[in-house]
Amino acid sequence: MLPVAQCDAEKLPFPDDWFDCVTVAFGLRNMTHKDLALAEMRRVLRPGGRLLVLEFSQIWKPLAPAYDFYSFQVIPRVGKLVTNDSDSYRYLSESIRMHPNQEELKRMMESVGLEKVEYFNLALGVVALHRGYKF
Repeated sequence: MLPVAQCDAEKLPFPDDWFDCVTVAFGLRNMTHKDLALAEMRRVLRPGGRLLVLEFSQIWKPLAPAYDFYSFQVIPRVGKLVTNDSDSYRYLSESIRMHPNQEELKRMMESVGLEKVEYFNLALGVVALHRGYKF
């Protein structure tokens, strides 16, 4: 079993140049200071290491109206029926909308010193995988 640590992404309790790979999946959009968290993730990467960010993103434009209807009308109602909690599902939709789009997140990663940053859209952009390296 791998060791697990629960910690503040803006102040990681690891030395510089410690990890070959850092990943975050569906968590960056919930971080208050994304720039600080990304800088910390870069700090703990070894030279040649990579950061992978899997996160909800901006859907392909022609599908955006249907996706917004689904996100803001359908998901909260289903959440209310299944869990009796529509607020959490409304928050989910809103947090996705407020998260940087693919190009903005790419620029944020580059601004903290990551290089060769690229992203891959999955499910027509509903989700994107960003990858950047520390050299």
